Amino acid sequence: MGTSGPPESCKIWNATPVPSKPFPKRTPALTYADAGVDVSSADRIKQRIKYLAQRTFNKHVLSEIGGFGGLFKLDTARYKNPVLVSSADGVGTKLKIAFEMNMHHTVGADLVNHCVNDIAVQGATPLFFLDYLATGKLDGEAAEKVVSGMADACRANGCALIGGETAQMPGFYAEGEYDLAGFIVGVVEREKIITGAGIRPGDLLIGLPSTGLHTNGYSLARKLFFQVAKYTPDHYVNELREKAGVALMKTHRSYLNIIRKLTAADLVVGMAHITGGGITENLPRILPKNVSCAIELGSWPVLPIFEHLQALGNVEQEEMLRTFNMGIGMICVVPVDKYKRVKSLLDRACEPHSVIGKVVKGDRRVLYN
Repeated sequence: MGTSGPPESCKIWNATPVPSKPFPKRTPALTYADAGVDVSSADRIKQRIKYLAQRTFNKHVLSEIGGFGGLFKLDTARYKNPVLVSSADGVGTKLKIAFEMNMHHTVGADLVNHCVNDIAVQGATPLFFLDYLATGKLDGEAAEKVVSGMADACRANGCALIGGETAQMPGFYAEGEYDLAGFIVGVVEREKIITGAGIRPGDLLIGLPSTGLHTNGYSLARKLFFQVAKYTPDHYVNELREKAGVALMKTHRSYLNIIRKLTAADLVVGMAHITGGGITENLPRILPKNVSCAIELGSWPVLPIFEHLQALGNVEQEEMLRTFNMGIGMICVVPVDKYKRVKSLLDRACEPHSVIGKVVKGDRRVLYN
């Protein structure tokens, strides 16, 4: 029995040797730093800001800055039926003004306070916070100021800054610019969660004042100030009695302390943090079926910056109300029979407030009178 050759599929065709080409000249060895990411420099900067975060730590933080994940021990002895509440947000185009003014501390506080308010309206106490800072090339001084602002706000709100991410992405961001976002986790007893389910027609709407634009509406505000009016951040605006940049950079305030007092006394049935979308879009988020809110325009003092923005662009009132907070950063829904106690508590806390409307029958809308 003779031997057979390789199967047809294994035969080598075109077996003529191909002449070799000269190997290209060796290029210099490239590094990550050559691509725009200086890891060594970033590590040094992280060490500079590490201590800022550690100053916010408490006995519940079990990890160190720099690990793969932050560890936080929930105080189970304090809570019978704990529910975790979380939220994530950013600062938005308010950062553009921070870049121009080289003013980075306040945006860190803006971020933390915004997130704190988002979970406080559900009755939650903040536990810990994480941040995300992304830039083309890491600026140590700017990063330290941002983290310092976050750390200060975390301490003021009683939560720990337990970690985050600092990303360098060359070519992704303009020189000197960065983006900033944050994530917060809080806790509330299940039976103490405030959902708005108990809101009824006749309840009063109590507005707590904002410090300014907070962190929303800046794309329109920047267009009106810097393109329409041709202001610079250093331009003194007579109508505001301060510089344009100062007016726009006022820090987003935290309402946590006053909310704690109201919820501890069982005085509110719903709360709405007035952020992007204004009163128009945020208040309906807490309304149960078959109710709406009637807002009395003119029932609270509108900050001069909003009046000036509206005048600069001849902006319709409806557009203003769905873009800006218009001077109201938090709305508390209070049963009418509890209002005297609410007023007394707010007055003792030196917290200005306005009765800006009431709950009526409807279909989860905001009606303006």
